[in-house]
Amino acid sequence: MASKRRSQRRAKPGSRSTGRYFHIAVRPAREFVRFRMQDVGKRGGVQRLAGQRTNGSWDTQKWLIEKTDAHIENDQLVADTAEARKVLASLSATPVHVAGDRFEAKPRRNIPEAEKPTPAMRRAQMKNIKKAQAAVRRKGARLRKTVTVK
Repeated sequence: MASKRRSQRRAKPGSRSTGRYFHIAVRPAREFVRFRMQDVGKRGGVQRLAGQRTNGSWDTQKWLIEKTDAHIENDQLVADTAEARKVLASLSATPVHVAGDRFEAKPRRNIPEAEKPTPAMRRAQMKNIKKAQAAVRRKGARLRKTVTVK
């Protein structure tokens, strides 16, 4: 007699509270066709799971925060390190506890093209222009020192 085996489905990552990370889903995985992990800052700690869409663009699918960098307090994720605080601050809404170590949040708001460049974008552009100008000045000063007139 052949006994029927009951197939067990694979548990979703972070659903059993036994892993090393808190998972903060920002976008559904079904929007992406390929994934890549990126360390943010020091190795381990905070990681970003980036997904590639069918059109080739990349975006954040979820954030992974190591359990040593954050803790759960009253069903809220509380950051213990600066890196974790920065990730939680970058989300437009506080992460909502789903189950186990899994949370869901919303990404930053989409800024319409009509509102661009924003004041922050203008500040960043000016900062980059000033850095480039300073590099050109430094390079010019070095060249003038090396060229000697006889």
